[in-house]
Amino acid sequence: MGEIKRVIIIGAGQAGGETAQRLRQAGFDGDITLIGEEPCPPYQRPPLSKAYLAGKISMDRLLLRPASVYAEERIAFLQGVKAVWIDRAGKKVRVEGGRELPYDALVLATGARPRKLPLVGADLDGVHLFRTAADVDTIRPRFVSGAKLIVIGAGYIGLEVAAVARQTGLDVTVIETAVRPLARVTSPEVAGFFLDEHTRQGVRFLLGGQPAVIKGKAHVTGVGLADGGELPADLVIAGIGVTPETTLAQHSGLTVDNGVVTDATCRTSDPSIFAIGDCATRPMAHFDQRLCRLESVHSAVEGAKIVAATIMGQTHAVEAPWFWSDQYDLKLQIAGLFQGYDHVVFRGVMADRSFAAFYYKGEKLIAVDAVNRPGEYLGAKMLIQTGRTLAQDVITDEARTMKELVASAR
Repeated sequence: MGEIKRVIIIGAGQAGGETAQRLRQAGFDGDITLIGEEPCPPYQRPPLSKAYLAGKISMDRLLLRPASVYAEERIAFLQGVKAVWIDRAGKKVRVEGGRELPYDALVLATGARPRKLPLVGADLDGVHLFRTAADVDTIRPRFVSGAKLIVIGAGYIGLEVAAVARQTGLDVTVIETAVRPLARVTSPEVAGFFLDEHTRQGVRFLLGGQPAVIKGKAHVTGVGLADGGELPADLVIAGIGVTPETTLAQHSGLTVDNGVVTDATCRTSDPSIFAIGDCATRPMAHFDQRLCRLESVHSAVEGAKIVAATIMGQTHAVEAPWFWSDQYDLKLQIAGLFQGYDHVVFRGVMADRSFAAFYYKGEKLIAVDAVNRPGEYLGAKMLIQTGRTLAQDVITDEARTMKELVASAR
């Protein structure tokens, strides 16, 4: 790729912000330009549906680093600016207004955009998507006790929003087209546990429900269902997933398949261009190098580490995937990828609201869902990281600590 003196990063979310910082930490002394569409420095997104929505933390605490750091570390930060074109032959990025910026290495950290409700009335006042701090700033004043909230989608974002809403005193109904919540991300057993917990907290669920229209004139008043029913609403929040933002990559001819496709070093089909975070699909080191696109803090940070190391001519030992979700007083910590498991083994009892579900493919441990069990999460993560496993009858033996079990693993 030749000597790299100029790096441009498109996307100032966690992945892009981390890349700029880690390049400097690794000793990169060339030019770094960070381009972001939002009018603020890079910030963490996970707290948006948790502490930030609940009003427990301010925007300052969301920031990855204070705004002043970018100037101090000679990172040219273009805020509120959109990149519109990549000239691969000339190695230039064009931004709105026509300005062109040259690069030796380009990092696409363009993230993902929330899916819009494909319904009449989805543009009414009171109907919200949930992706940015600005989205939450608009929603939060409407989070008042007694208000009727309908959440469409029972993934992690939807359930986290529902939990904060219930704790704030809202009347909450969750509509999910699947037959259970968290259908794409966990087992029926763990999904059932969270369904029971939310129901116990007063959340109503319409599973297998199909919203057909958003009712209202100027402001939302309800959600009409495909079966003819109608649910009243003061507020509707859609959490029906995201689509990777690959427009620039596609227009410039890069390989795209559910994200910008990269190799293990996050290089795209153009060796001068990298892609990381929610917009990228890369081989998973601990899962037979199968291509995955992961929407997580881990994926954003790991991609930044890999790119910084590669640009500096170094290597990076890739960490096993991890995720988390906070709902009420439940902390769910996940390590590995459960897809393709053939059986699950439990340590602890769900009724105690403290347990871990270990997912096996044959004899191999591939993932864990740990609820209020940090030791089991850390132990399983270490096992997956090092390619070791534990016999299923051993893992259920609570007379032995998880630390002891991990030490004995082969």
